[in-house]
Amino acid sequence: MISLKRRMLLGGAGVALASPMIMAAASAQTGADTSMDINHAMPPETHRFKVGKFEIVVVKDGARPSDNPQEIFGTNQTPEVVGALLEANFLPADKFVNSFSPTLVNTGSEVILFDTGFGEGGRANGNGRLLEGLTAAGYKREDVTIVVLTHMHGDHIGGLMEGGKPAFPNARYVTGQAEYDFWVDPARAGTPAEGGHKGVLANVKPLAEKMTFIGDGGEVVSGVTGMAAFGHSPGHMIYSVESEGRQLVLTADTANHFVLSLQRPDWEVRFDMDKAAAAASRKKVFDMLATDKLAFLGYHMPFPAVGYVEKIDQGYRFVPKAYQFDI
Repeated sequence: MISLKRRMLLGGAGVALASPMIMAAASAQTGADTSMDINHAMPPETHRFKVGKFEIVVVKDGARPSDNPQEIFGTNQTPEVVGALLEANFLPADKFVNSFSPTLVNTGSEVILFDTGFGEGGRANGNGRLLEGLTAAGYKREDVTIVVLTHMHGDHIGGLMEGGKPAFPNARYVTGQAEYDFWVDPARAGTPAEGGHKGVLANVKPLAEKMTFIGDGGEVVSGVTGMAAFGHSPGHMIYSVESEGRQLVLTADTANHFVLSLQRPDWEVRFDMDKAAAAASRKKVFDMLATDKLAFLGYHMPFPAVGYVEKIDQGYRFVPKAYQFDI
C-alpha cells in the first residue's frame, strides 16, 4: 500500500512538474502568445439596466485624474478642510478623478442619448469614447433618434460633431431654451464665457434647425420630463425618466463630486457659473431624491454613476446602485 501510494504521489508530481513543459509545447503548436507583453486595451466601460420597460445604457466617455481638488471643489474653504473631508471618506487629500458618463435611454420607440462627452477633441487624452461604447453595447450612432443636451459645457457637447458632420445623423435635438440663448448670444465674446460660446457656435448652432427648446416641465417624449436646475450653467436642466412605476433622475452636473458636492452642497465649485444658484439647486434636487428615495444618475459620479442619496448632517451620502433594478 505504501509503495502504491508513493507511486501515485510521484506520478502526480511528475504530471505537475511536466505541466509547464506540456503547456509550452502546446503553445508552440498552436501559436498562442503566453507572454505578458500583450496589448490590454479594452473597450470603454458600459453598464446596462432597466427602468420599467426602458433600457438604460451608461457609457464611460473617459476619466481625468487631477491634482489639488480644493482648486475645483470647496473653493471657499481651505485646502486642509477639503483634504480632511476626502480623507474621512477614504480618498486621497491631494488628488481626484473626474469621470464622464453620457447615457442612452431606449424607450422601445425612441433611442435617446443624454449628452455626448468630449468627442474627437478629447481622444488625445483618452476621452471621447462614447461612440466606441455605444458599439460595445450593441448600438450604432445611426440608431440614436434624439440627443438631449442637459447643458452646453464642452464635456457634454464635444461629441455632437464627428469629422465636421453630425455624429448622430438620424437624430433630432432637445435642450433648454435658456441655455441655448445664453451661449449663442454674441455678448459672450470678450467675457470668461467666450470659449464656451465658440464651442456652442461650432457644435450646437449648426444643428439648431433640428432642435426643440424646452423649459421647466417640458416633455422630451412620454416618460421623459425636463426640470430646471439652474446655476451650474444659466439654463442647466435635469431629466426625470419614468416607466411602469420606476423612476430615475438624470441630474447631469447638479453635483460634480460624490463626496465634496453631496456631503457639502453649500461648498462652491469652480465650474458653477452662478455659485449661489447652483448650491440652491443641489439642495432642492437632492432633498427631493432623498425624501422620495429616488435613484439618480450623475454625469460625474463614480462609474456607472448611478445611486441614491440619504440625508446626513450637512448634506447627503451617496449610496451606489446595487441590484435594485434587477428584481
